[in-house]
Amino acid sequence: MKKLITYCLLCFAINVTAQQKDFKVGLVLSGGGAKGYAHVGILKEIDKAGIRLDYIGGTSMGAIVGGLYAAGYSAEQIEDLIKKTDFNTLIRDILPRRTAPFFVKEFGEKTAVTFPVTEGNIEFPKAVSKGQSILNLLYELFDHVDHIQDFKDLSVPFFCIATDVENGGQVILDEGSMPLALRSSGSFPTIVNPIALNDKLLIDGGVANNFPVTIMKEKGMDLIIGVDVEGKLGKKEELNSGLEILNQIVNYQMYEKSAEERKKLDIYIKPDIFNYSVVDFQKKDSILKEGYKAAEKFRDVFKSIAAKQGNPVRRKPLFKKSSKKKITNITFAGNKNYTQAYVLGKMRIKKGDSLSTSEITDKIELLSATNNFESIRFKMIPNEDQTHTLHLELHETKNLSSLSLGLHYDLLYKSGILANYTQKHMFIRNDVFSLDAVFGDNLRYELNYFIDNGFNVSFGFKSRYNNFRANSKFPPVVSQSPNLQSINLKYTDVTNQLILQTVFNRKFALGIGIEQKYIFARTETVLTNNNQTVIDDNNYWGTFGYLKLDTYDKGYLPTNGYFADLNFKWYKLSSNQNNFNGFAQAKGTLGFAKTFWDRFTFQLTNEAGFTINSPATDIFDFYLGGYNQNFINTFVSFYGYDFAELANNSFVKSEFNFRYRIGNRHYANFIANYARVEDNVFGDIRLFDDVLKGYAVGYSYDSFLGPVEIKYSWSPQNREGFWLFNLGFWF
Repeated sequence: MKKLITYCLLCFAINVTAQQKDFKVGLVLSGGGAKGYAHVGILKEIDKAGIRLDYIGGTSMGAIVGGLYAAGYSAEQIEDLIKKTDFNTLIRDILPRRTAPFFVKEFGEKTAVTFPVTEGNIEFPKAVSKGQSILNLLYELFDHVDHIQDFKDLSVPFFCIATDVENGGQVILDEGSMPLALRSSGSFPTIVNPIALNDKLLIDGGVANNFPVTIMKEKGMDLIIGVDVEGKLGKKEELNSGLEILNQIVNYQMYEKSAEERKKLDIYIKPDIFNYSVVDFQKKDSILKEGYKAAEKFRDVFKSIAAKQGNPVRRKPLFKKSSKKKITNITFAGNKNYTQAYVLGKMRIKKGDSLSTSEITDKIELLSATNNFESIRFKMIPNEDQTHTLHLELHETKNLSSLSLGLHYDLLYKSGILANYTQKHMFIRNDVFSLDAVFGDNLRYELNYFIDNGFNVSFGFKSRYNNFRANSKFPPVVSQSPNLQSINLKYTDVTNQLILQTVFNRKFALGIGIEQKYIFARTETVLTNNNQTVIDDNNYWGTFGYLKLDTYDKGYLPTNGYFADLNFKWYKLSSNQNNFNGFAQAKGTLGFAKTFWDRFTFQLTNEAGFTINSPATDIFDFYLGGYNQNFINTFVSFYGYDFAELANNSFVKSEFNFRYRIGNRHYANFIANYARVEDNVFGDIRLFDDVLKGYAVGYSYDSFLGPVEIKYSWSPQNREGFWLFNLGFWF
């Protein structure tokens, strides 16, 4: 009975208003994060009824949904867009690995957490995301209205609300760039960074006015429909964390203001979304259904409104033609620390290119992946000759330093905590300084200084100190004593390199350089009258060159892509060998990964190495055995054998890795590897004679610290088995 009375009163109000003048209808959509998906159900019912909306206003997710409709999208198109978009990935700014700079692929995938450092003080990030991926998507969705500066000129006039972070006041956005306006309105605190716009720093409009009905009243609407997807204040037993309490405090004012705004509505719609949170983006189907249910209750009311407007409006889906625009000029704003060559080199853009909006945002991803920019904006400005000027507005990251931490354990290096300090612009523009310091059972460091010149040749300096101890069947020593089963090997390596490098398409890296290497290998196992046996204690100087390819989709446990690391070294001098004969070594790795049926991954890795003009010392033999993924120099992993158990001047090896994903992050593994280790494995065509075999089975978990793996390996040839374990990213 109550619903019938409400319906009759609504119809009466509509009839009275409609008799006075042209019947104008406004729609106000509240903010609510993921709960804003429910707005789509109301828009679909409005489309079915044929209502002509004369104004749309919204906040946060309400602004985004309303803005899409105002720009010409139908409700069904918006629904389809929501279903196809992974908002969890989008909001966290998770970019595909292919966009990462080669420097990051090689040196920047070892840590679990990163903190900005400002003037020596460790800080917390402003938010989970910079919001660049969101902005890129908005650029693509609204490229057909990029020429419209006044939002009254959209297919439906529109406004949205943001909050001035300095004073908490509301900011009405109804002109300028639609993508920037919507990005501002949806800058949810702690999740998405604030954004600078019109000399203000803006955050989510929900803080100031989450349900802007009064503003809609001022637009001269005769009837206003409001859709509220706000939550409700939590009860005391539900407030179990500081974040929940802080959110409750913020919501006091928001909900109080929204309650006053609701009184000014003609039609109030409240979908049943109380059991969902603002970040329940993965529950899109359920939230959409709640919007449909709420809208169905107003179906007759909507039909009545459409009838009073005259002929029902049949909204047609928006047809967007993706067109390319020729760029004959490129202008910049805001690039203080990075040269234009660096920016264009990272984006792979040059004058004369013809690009669509989606192609430009793809290239912005490449620049964003450097983590050198808080925000990257662009505008295509028409020229008189039908070409365009691409204007890039760059907001550089103010935090030029960062501290990253990682944790690792394996059976060779034992426990280790990695602290990485990265400093950009230490001496000149475009440079990056990175220092890895490993504290634990084996102290180590790796220093990289690199000057990235974009399209031009880049150069840098690398220094590494590495040491470990191992009970090993180290052939150069053990073979000298028939009764000796293993030795306590102590191995120290210090390597310094000067490098010239150029990178192609973020996939290939080609480099040359000079190297100084110091190796000190010894054992306390007594083979002489001394307290220790020195295996090698020398400095070596030489040159090197390399070609690297990396298209793996993940640095660890890849599912698709290719990998290659081909290098050649020529050592010409030695400090403690008077009649030192120079020698050269070539070593290469080729691999690929392919996933079938979404869960089963096959990864093949082939490795080979050979020595030209054998050196007097055995320290540069190729040593196979063990399972570590961070071996240095000529040490190579080989399941089924102990660390460095096999050695000679050349080797060839193939590893077949079969990996099945269980759930989202758990994997079952079976590995088979085969190798030949001889003085010259390429001296004849008997590649399949005297093949060494090893196998492993195990379990892997892809944790935020890195892979957690436990495996059992064995070889039918030596009848030994080994339990293997590692925790965290390899470093």
